[in-house]
Amino acid sequence: MTLAHEANCDGLVGPTHSYAGLSPGNLASDRNRGQVSDPRGAALEGLAKMKRLADLGIPQFVLPPHQRPHIPFLRDLGFSGKDGEVLASAWKEAPAFAAAACSASAMWAANAATVTPSADALDGRLHLSAANLTSNIHRALEGEQTHRILKRLFPDEARFAVHGPLPSVAHLGDEGAANHVRLCAEHGQPGVNLFVWGRDGWERWQDDFPARQTLQASEAVARRHGTQRPVFARQGRAAIGGGAFHNDVVCVGTREALLFHELAFEDKKATLDAIRRAAEGLFEPVFLEILEADLPIEDAVSSYLFNSQLLTVPGQDRLTLLAPVETRENPRAHAAAEKLAASNGPIGAVEYVDVRQSMRNGGGPACLRLRVVMTEGELAAANPAQRLTEEMHARLSVWVMRWYRDRMTPADLADPLLIDECYGALDELTAMLHLGSGFYPFQRHGA
Repeated sequence: MTLAHEANCDGLVGPTHSYAGLSPGNLASDRNRGQVSDPRGAALEGLAKMKRLADLGIPQFVLPPHQRPHIPFLRDLGFSGKDGEVLASAWKEAPAFAAAACSASAMWAANAATVTPSADALDGRLHLSAANLTSNIHRALEGEQTHRILKRLFPDEARFAVHGPLPSVAHLGDEGAANHVRLCAEHGQPGVNLFVWGRDGWERWQDDFPARQTLQASEAVARRHGTQRPVFARQGRAAIGGGAFHNDVVCVGTREALLFHELAFEDKKATLDAIRRAAEGLFEPVFLEILEADLPIEDAVSSYLFNSQLLTVPGQDRLTLLAPVETRENPRAHAAAEKLAASNGPIGAVEYVDVRQSMRNGGGPACLRLRVVMTEGELAAANPAQRLTEEMHARLSVWVMRWYRDRMTPADLADPLLIDECYGALDELTAMLHLGSGFYPFQRHGA
C-alpha cells in the first residue's frame, strides 16, 4: 500500500480582511456587513489553527494572500493613473467594484481548487483545478492568481498536473473543493469522489438564494482529471435556501466517514446508494446523518458544525472533528458533536478552534483549507518553504504583527496608505515563501 497523508493547504488571511457583505446567500456575511474587522487577529487565528494541525503531525502548507486591492481589475474598468489614484477614483465612482477589488476572500482556500489524488487519477498524477468562482465578482477575480499559487506550491509536472480555471461562464460555475468529498479506506488507496452540485447549468434558477456549483462544472473537472469512481449528487434545495451556499456547510467527510445533515442532498437515498456502489470492493462507507429534528438547518448554518475539519491524526485510529467555537456555543450543535465522539463510530474526539473573524464572514475551519492527499514523494516535491514549521509560524506571526492593521471598516479600504502597506507585506512574504520573482501583478508591472 502506498503511504499517503491528507495535507492541508490553508489560505493566509490578507491585510484587507473586512466585512463588506459581498456574498449573496451567505447569511453571516450579510448579517455582519459594515462591522469593524480585525485583519491582524484574523491572520493570527488562522495561523494558530495551522500550527495546531502541524503540531498533531498533519502536513500543513501556507497559501499566500492575493494582491489586494486588485488594481489591474479596476484598470480594466477604465480607471487610470497611479495605483492610489485608481483606487480613489473607483471608490468615488464605482464603490461596489472597489469593494470587490479589496476583498480578502481568497483566504477561504476550500474554494481555491478541486483535487484528485494520484491514487484516483488515470495518469497517476495529482491533479488540481483552480476554481473560476463565477457566482460572485469579488471571488471571480481569484482564478488566475490561484493557478499561479498552486503552480509554485506543486512545481513538478511529472508528479502534479495543475490546471487553470474552467471557462468563466455561468454554465460552468465552479466553487472548488467546498463541493467535493473524497472517501476511502486509507488515504493512499483508491477512493470514491463525491461531487455535489447545486444546479444544472442549463436550468433556470428561481429560488431566493443562488446555487453556485453547476453539474457541468463538476463533470468537466472530473473529466479533465481522469477522476476514477466519481459520484455526482445534487445538493438539497432546502439546504441552499437555509444558507448552505456550499455543500461543506452541511456535509464533511474523510476516509470512510461521511457526516451530513438530513437536508444536504436532494435525493439522499440515491446519493448514498451511489456511494456504496462506487465503493464496492474498496471499503464500506460509514454514513453519519444528523436529523433536522435534532439540528434544524438554521442551527447547522449558524454553528457551522459541518464546516469542521475531519482529521486523521497520526497514531490515532479514530478521526478528530475540529469544530469552530460557535459549535460549542450552540446547545443543539454541541450536543450533536459530543454525541458523535461518544458513540463507537469513526469519530473519536471533538476539538474546538477560535476562527471568529472568519466565521463572521461565513467561513469556518474547513473553509480556510484545501485538502490535498499526497504521497511521501509528492510531499517531498512540494515547495518546502510553504510548509508550516515552528520557525515559519513564528516568522509569519511577526510578519503579521508588523504589517497588518487591527481595525478595518469598509470605509478604511479607500485609504491610499493601505496600498503601500499591502504591497510591502506581500513583497516580504514573497521572499519568505520562496515564491519567485514577479509573483504578484504589482511586482511585474510596478505601482
